[in-house]
Amino acid sequence: MKAKLDQIRQKVTEQVRNCDSTEKLNEIRVGILGKKGELTDLLKSMKEYAPEERPKIGQMVNEARAEIEKLLEEQKTRLEQSIREARMKAEVIDVTLPAKKSELGHRHPNTIVLEEVERIFTGMGYEVVEGPEVEKDYYNFEALNIPADHPAKDEQDTFYITGDILLRTQTSGVQVHEMEKGKLPIRMIAPGRVFRADEVDATHSPSFHQIEGLVIDKNITFADLKGTLAEFARELFGSGTKVKFRPHHFPFTEPSAEMDVTCFKCGGSGCRFCKGSGWIEILGCGMVHPHVLEMSHIDPEEYVGFAFGVGLERITLLKYEIDDMRLLYENDIRFLKQF
Repeated sequence: MKAKLDQIRQKVTEQVRNCDSTEKLNEIRVGILGKKGELTDLLKSMKEYAPEERPKIGQMVNEARAEIEKLLEEQKTRLEQSIREARMKAEVIDVTLPAKKSELGHRHPNTIVLEEVERIFTGMGYEVVEGPEVEKDYYNFEALNIPADHPAKDEQDTFYITGDILLRTQTSGVQVHEMEKGKLPIRMIAPGRVFRADEVDATHSPSFHQIEGLVIDKNITFADLKGTLAEFARELFGSGTKVKFRPHHFPFTEPSAEMDVTCFKCGGSGCRFCKGSGWIEILGCGMVHPHVLEMSHIDPEEYVGFAFGVGLERITLLKYEIDDMRLLYENDIRFLKQF
C-alpha cells in the first residue's frame, strides 16, 4: 500500500508541475480524488486487508490525500496569480491619453418655454398644479359642462380605455380637481401632456402639451382676465406686444373668447408669418360657466372666475418661428442646440 501511495504522489507531482491551466488541474483532481479516482479505489480495496491493519492503512491514505490536496491548491493559486498578472499587463491604461468626451444633451424648446410661462405666472401669485393623464370621463367632459352627446366626446377624437376611463384630451380636468378641494380662492396653472386621435403632420400630433389657467375668487371680472393675459403676452413675446379678444364659444366658459397677439415678426404690419393680418391667435379663454362652479360645489352667486388654455407647442412654434411641429419630437441635437 505504501508503495502504491508513493507512486501516486510521484505521478501527481509530475502532472501538477507540468499543468498550465486551471481546467487541466481540475482534471487531475478528479482523476485522483474523484469518486472514480485512484485514491478512492485504494480506499475501496481496504477490505482485502486484515482488520488490525486497516486503521494504519486508512491513516496513510488520508495523509496522502492531504498532501495531494495541498499540492493542487498551491498550484491553483500560482496559476490564478499568473492569469491575473497576464490580464493586468494586457489591460494597461495609459492615463496620459485624453478622456472620451461625453456628448451633453440640451434643453428642449418646449421645456424652455414652459419654464418661462411658469415663471411669468408664479410671479403673479399662481400655483403650478399637476393632475392624472389617465382620467375619468366625468372630469374630462361632464364636470366641464360637456354633455354625453357633445362632438368632443366622439371616439374619433378621444382615446378611451374603458367606457368611463380615457386619456385626457385637455388639462382642464385638473381645474375641476382643484375646485372640488374647496380651498378658495384659486390661482393656478396646470401644464401637462394631453392626447387626441389626430394624424401626425406639421401642426398636429396625437400627444402634445397644454397649459390651463384658472382663477376663482370674489369680484373677478373679464377685465381681470384681459389684464392678466395681456401681461402674460408682453412678458413672453416682448413689451411691445398688443392683444385683442374675439368672441368665441367654449362649453365651460361664458362669455368666451379667443386671444390674438400682434405678429412679432412684422410688428402688426402684415407678413407671410401672420398671413397678412398682423395678428396671431394663441389661446382661448373666458369666464367660468356658473354650471361648472355648481358641479364643483362652489356658489356662483358668491364666487366667479376666469379660465384660459394655451397649447405649449403652439407658443413654442410661434416664439421660435418653427414651421413644423414634428421637429420638436425628433430629438435631433443639431436642431435642439439652436435654442
